[in-house]
Amino acid sequence: MSWLPSQHAAHLVKFGRMSIPSPRGEREKLITALTPKLRRHLKIRAFEHGMDIQDATEHAIKAWYEADDVPEVDTEGAKTWGTFLPVGGPDEFKAACSERGITYVQGLAQALTLWLDNHPSPTTPLVSQPVVRVIVANQKGGVGKTFISSGIAQALAEAGHRVLIIDYDPQGHLTAELGFEDLMYEDDVETLMMHMDGTAKGDIHDLLVALDQERFGERLHLLPASDDAFLRDVALSKVSFSEAALERALEPLEEDYDVIIIDGPPSLGLNMDTALYYVRRREGELADRSGVITPVWANKASHRAFRLLKSQKDDLCTKGRIQVDYLGLIINAYDSRRGKLVKENKDEWEKSSSPPVLAVIGDLKEGREAADGEIPLLEYAPDSEHAQAMRDLAKELAV
Repeated sequence: MSWLPSQHAAHLVKFGRMSIPSPRGEREKLITALTPKLRRHLKIRAFEHGMDIQDATEHAIKAWYEADDVPEVDTEGAKTWGTFLPVGGPDEFKAACSERGITYVQGLAQALTLWLDNHPSPTTPLVSQPVVRVIVANQKGGVGKTFISSGIAQALAEAGHRVLIIDYDPQGHLTAELGFEDLMYEDDVETLMMHMDGTAKGDIHDLLVALDQERFGERLHLLPASDDAFLRDVALSKVSFSEAALERALEPLEEDYDVIIIDGPPSLGLNMDTALYYVRRREGELADRSGVITPVWANKASHRAFRLLKSQKDDLCTKGRIQVDYLGLIINAYDSRRGKLVKENKDEWEKSSSPPVLAVIGDLKEGREAADGEIPLLEYAPDSEHAQAMRDLAKELAV
């Protein structure tokens, strides 16, 4: 995607307008707010009808212009959200809201609710899609990558989906916390790295282990970490077209799963590039289906870390001529009692419309206790706030 020069873009953002060229033509950004529930329903329903969220929103607003006596919609808890409309579209929408005497938030909620009512779920999705691929990424340690990736995977499996979770962090926290630490140090066993660099002789299926808890119904599998992962950046530097190394390795597994989740590495090297490339939007794949989720803390360090990660993603997209979608941010371990600055940083995150904040998860004990006991969170504390947060996040993925 070719963007406007930075100074021009900054000027447009300052005055609430942002224009981009796209296959759909010149477009401007509408920034308003949307409830998490309505956003989830829109994403899932749009996918079911073979549409991107952006197209569904545009159609919804057009239909809303023609509708009379649209009932009021509950917008409590709405969070910043943005979409692109054809040039002039944001101004036209705002003018229509003013004419009807309602807020922009209410206008958008009415339009999307009307669209959802008029587009019920079909029996099957109208567009065949590849396996959903998500990396939970942040090179900053301790923000909860393993907690989030494991929790979402568990919730998806509990809901009936076939899920593969990959421990792509050389430290192997995910593997250890799920009770498989011994597998990281086995001798004479092929590893993911060997399948990535082409030296493996066996079947990559042989590396997988299943979580045997009844609630997961044998649908949740783990590809454990291995101790050679610390050398992955060096090894990848010798691999031709290294960005695609992970995709080449995992290709034989894809038809067995509905979702593949990667617990990302704590670095910004080639290791990260291969994972970002793997979750890129493939030809014919709908926007915002596969991509990146980033856990953050409500502090300045997380803001800096996010900028570095986004810069690497954008650079990879530009040089590789690919599109990697940012699915959202998760504010983890939030505790308002930690002071004014913590709340201010949380508020700053929540102003983001792209990527949006998917959830704010409190600093609760169940996640730590489950990890220490090497028991999956949804097995250890299935009725906890932490477990419910993971189920809500799982619903964000249009599976």
